[in-house]
Amino acid sequence: MYYSKKISYSHPGNPILFNELSFTVHAGSKTGLIGNNGTGKSTLLQLMAGVLPPLSGEFIIKDPVWYIPQHTGQYDRQTVGEVLCISQKLAALHAILAGEATAENMEMLNDDWELEERVKDAFRKWKIEHLDPSHKFHELSGGEKTKVFLSGINLHEPAIVLLDEPTNHLDFDSRELLYRFLRQTHKTCLVVSHDRTLLEQLDFLYELSASGIKAYGGNYSFYREQKKIEAEALEEQVLEKEKAIRAARKIARETAERKQKKDARSEKYSSKMGISRMAVNTRRDKAEKSSTRLVNVHTEKLDTLGESLKKLKNEVQTEMNLVAGLHASALHKGKILLTACEVNFRYATGWLWQEDLSFRISSGERWLVKGTNGSGKTTLLKLLMGNLSPLKGRIERSGFSSLYLDQDYALLDGQLTVSEQAAAFNNRGLYDHEVKKQLTRFLFLPADWNKKCAGLSGGEKMRLVFCCLLLSNNIPDMLILDEPTNNLDVKSLDTITSVVKDFAGTLVIVSHDTWFTTTIGIDNVLEL
Repeated sequence: MYYSKKISYSHPGNPILFNELSFTVHAGSKTGLIGNNGTGKSTLLQLMAGVLPPLSGEFIIKDPVWYIPQHTGQYDRQTVGEVLCISQKLAALHAILAGEATAENMEMLNDDWELEERVKDAFRKWKIEHLDPSHKFHELSGGEKTKVFLSGINLHEPAIVLLDEPTNHLDFDSRELLYRFLRQTHKTCLVVSHDRTLLEQLDFLYELSASGIKAYGGNYSFYREQKKIEAEALEEQVLEKEKAIRAARKIARETAERKQKKDARSEKYSSKMGISRMAVNTRRDKAEKSSTRLVNVHTEKLDTLGESLKKLKNEVQTEMNLVAGLHASALHKGKILLTACEVNFRYATGWLWQEDLSFRISSGERWLVKGTNGSGKTTLLKLLMGNLSPLKGRIERSGFSSLYLDQDYALLDGQLTVSEQAAAFNNRGLYDHEVKKQLTRFLFLPADWNKKCAGLSGGEKMRLVFCCLLLSNNIPDMLILDEPTNNLDVKSLDTITSVVKDFAGTLVIVSHDTWFTTTIGIDNVLEL
């Protein structure tokens, strides 16, 4: 087993991200780590990998670890061999074969005479046999970079593998390779992912949140069932707390009324019996102190119940699934929107597609664009949008509106705050409180309104884009999405799945996420 003992961490200049976090990863298990964006899932993996030092606490991991990061920009100055930590050993092997059998070279090689063959086998397994260790890492596609790191599992044979969003840049075939590895391997794997298909391969899940880490046995389907039960239990607790608050208010009100009546009777009785003013005041002070203590008891009870209710309602809010209805397109179903006739495009390396593309998109249809990394999927989307012109063939468009959402959500202005961005799309003249009500509906609470758009997570940007679309009441006839599920947490994935599934217009989407495309429904597939 692998232990975490009271791990605490904060990024420099920021509040504590983890506070005395403890958990266990069982040897040989396939464990998932899920949670909202910003809770620190990637940071936790970096701590386990030794990339970052904890503020306090320790990890007890005695066996070799191989870490596959989500972001790889820090490696762009290196070669593939350097990224895989084999370049020095390969240099020693080549030097020995060239006659330089020094003690230093022999020690560096450590009898790994079959290293080059093992590299070829590992690259072949992950379908990157066209690469070699001398390749510049920055020249590779996102999918190739991930597969280079995956090949390190075969080269280094670690006991535990840490994978951070490994499917983000993988095409369909490469994802299948990873799923098969997870099903068949006996290594201990800890995976951060939002990929539903991948999460279903796992046998244990941890959920990381601001309140700590919580264990759930089973795969993602089991986790969802448990979360549903928890949400229902929270709803019951909210109802009970509200009932208790109503009862406490009633008691407090009745107590105040009894005190008023008693005070009135006391004044009347004292006057009638001729009791001295000093005695009346003494008796009143004593009664008021007693009443004050009683009122304070009820006030404290109300305050405690109120705080408890507020906390419960916040927890219920985090369990909500966003429902956002995109209005139906005004176009009649079946209208021909776009016709591509023998279209092709070329870069310096030649034509993108072996066969020219011919297809027709009609109103209300749902198209999935598939293909391996580098097959020209994003280029095709730009051709459909008119941002590029085909170098062969033609594209005919009828009158329709469209919106292209890229992976970076460039529609948003990074310099604006969340509330400013929403206001910029408010072309219907909605009142400020109505705009903020819409933001709250999209899970942007008051604490989020002054955040800069540039600092939002992928999931937050996605939610803000759809919020802005609804504020502008400018829903496009055609929605074009390029890998919309990349970099999302599971809650945001649920959100975009719900929104896109209910979208009544025309949809053109690039995605390798089988669960997502199956759930939203696809009419036609264009495979490049």
